[in-house]
Amino acid sequence: MRVLTLNPGSSSLKAAMVHNGVAKGWAAWETADPATDSWMVGDALRRWPEPDAVAVRFVHGGGRTAPAIVDDIVLADLDRLTPLAPLHQPLSLDVVRVVRGLRPDLPVVACFDTTFHTGLPEAAAHYALPKAWTSQGRLRRYGFHGLSYQYTVRRASELLGGDELRLVCCHLGAGVSVTAVRDGRSVDTSMGFTPLEGPAMATRSGSVDPGLLLYVMETGPMTPAEMTDALVHRSGLAGMSGTTGDLREVLAAREAGEPDAKLAYDVYLHRLRREIGAAAMSLDRLDALVFTGGVAEYQPEVVHDVIRGLGVLGVTTADDHGDGDRFLNSPDAAVVTLIVFTREDVELARGAECALS
Repeated sequence: MRVLTLNPGSSSLKAAMVHNGVAKGWAAWETADPATDSWMVGDALRRWPEPDAVAVRFVHGGGRTAPAIVDDIVLADLDRLTPLAPLHQPLSLDVVRVVRGLRPDLPVVACFDTTFHTGLPEAAAHYALPKAWTSQGRLRRYGFHGLSYQYTVRRASELLGGDELRLVCCHLGAGVSVTAVRDGRSVDTSMGFTPLEGPAMATRSGSVDPGLLLYVMETGPMTPAEMTDALVHRSGLAGMSGTTGDLREVLAAREAGEPDAKLAYDVYLHRLRREIGAAAMSLDRLDALVFTGGVAEYQPEVVHDVIRGLGVLGVTTADDHGDGDRFLNSPDAAVVTLIVFTREDVELARGAECALS
């Protein structure tokens, strides 16, 4: 099957043609504006004019446990989840609408980052909130970056030669999350009801004491919409350092001696290590620590900075002069450490084939 995969992110749209599980072409456009999706999707369809299906990544799928063929009902359901992922969901919705408008003959399959986490244990899925709020099962921890984790776990299992593994996986990109994996299944994860929870990110705050947020809203005062904008677009590395939040800018400013950039990076590392430690406590042992995502792939020095603070977990690092999927740990390390280049396009294609089979 020839599947055109479309992966809208907060700052780009990635496309790939995957034929029988093998990517045959790839393209990306820098954007964060739904208004420009039409020509980019049109460009992808001109490059690969004969797909059998189109697969689109959605950050939030609610409680859906499998990819879904998109019709008007599914599209309306996914639209209702926009407040829970305001940075990403509108882009995916717009991409689907453009595809359906340009090529109504093509089946479109929505694949969800939340699906990988739908089997979270009850203790990991629930918030300590009044039962009257949570009884319907909607106010819960969903987890994200699932398509990335699906591929990463399968690839790590190949490299480590086993399936019954206990892994802590870290997705490092503009968004950052940490997931504990037992026997290929997510058992705990740092992101929750929305993609805001967890470590500090490029422009997102990560976890913040809710009492602090209530205090700011009351004394500011701030509306919910203003608070959402601040936490999603103006916090994290960007808010602390005065940069765009791109780690390359933050590290350059840090090297130039700017104290705000140094503090922002220190907070980033600290909060990430905290989440790694917390994830490890959801496992009965730790076989490997796996890093993936754009930062891990193209800025491995950040991964090494993270690892240097994880000696208590038995994680150490060796000199790293490699590229691609590779081991980072020294031979005598108690825990294996890996970098895996994520392939969300492959997971999207797998999801489409499953939904259409």
